[in-house]
Amino acid sequence: IECFVMSPNTAQEKAPCLIYLHGGGFVLSAAGYHYKNAMRYAKEAGCKVLFVNYRLAPKFPFPTFFEDCYSAMCWLYDNARNFGIDITRIGIGGDSAGSTLAVGVCLMARERKHPVKFLFQMLPYPFLDARNNSESCKKYTDTPMWNSKLSEKIGPMTKVDSDTPGYVWYSPVEAESFEGLPAAYIETAEFDCLHDDGILYSEKLRLAGVEVTLNETKGTMHGFDIVGKAAATKEALRKRIDFMKEQFSKTL
Repeated sequence: IECFVMSPNTAQEKAPCLIYLHGGGFVLSAAGYHYKNAMRYAKEAGCKVLFVNYRLAPKFPFPTFFEDCYSAMCWLYDNARNFGIDITRIGIGGDSAGSTLAVGVCLMARERKHPVKFLFQMLPYPFLDARNNSESCKKYTDTPMWNSKLSEKIGPMTKVDSDTPGYVWYSPVEAESFEGLPAAYIETAEFDCLHDDGILYSEKLRLAGVEVTLNETKGTMHGFDIVGKAAATKEALRKRIDFMKEQFSKTL
C-alpha cells in the first residue's frame, strides 16, 4: 500500500499526526486538490499527515479498501517513533468516501480492540448512509461532482450487501453503537445528495455523548473545495484546521 508521510519544516520532535483518506467513491485515485489540502493541513495545523493510497474498486472490492486503511493505521502506530509521531495525538479524516473509510477505521479499531485512541474524526461532506433514501438524496439527483444517481452506481462496483460482514463500516449510521468514538468535525455541503448523511451521523454521535462540531456550509456542492480560491473553500479549510489545532492541543 503506497503511503506518503507529509511533514512541515516546523514539526515538533513528537508531532501530532492526521491520517488522511482521500475521497473518490472508492473507485477513483486521489486528485491534486486532495494532496494540496493534505499539505495545507500539515503546514497550518502543525502536524504530520499520513496520506494513504488504498486499493480501489471494482478491481479490489469491499472490504479491501477498508482493510488497507486499517493496515496503514496499524503500521503508523507501530512505527510512530521512527517518524517522530506522538501516538497520543493521532486524528483520522477524509472527504466523501474518505470519510466513510475514516469512520470505518474508527469502528474497526474499536471492534478489534486496537490500542490507538484517535483524538478526532474530520469528515467533510461525508458518505455515511448506504441506504441512499434521505431527503437530500432524493432531491439532488443531478448536481455536479456527485449526486444520488452516481451513489446508486457505486454499490454494484464495490459489491457491498447489507448482510456482508463489516457492512456498517460502509454505512456507519447503521452501526448499533457509537459509544467511545472520537470527537468529530462534520462538514456538509448545501446542494449535496449526501448532506443528510452528515446531519444524521452528528445526531447519533451526540446522543452517544460524543463531542461534535457541525459546519453546514452554504451555497456549496459536493467536493466544492476543488476550487481552492473560492471564499467558501477558504472558510471551510480554516474551520477544519482550527478544529484540528484545538484537538491536537489536548493530551490523552
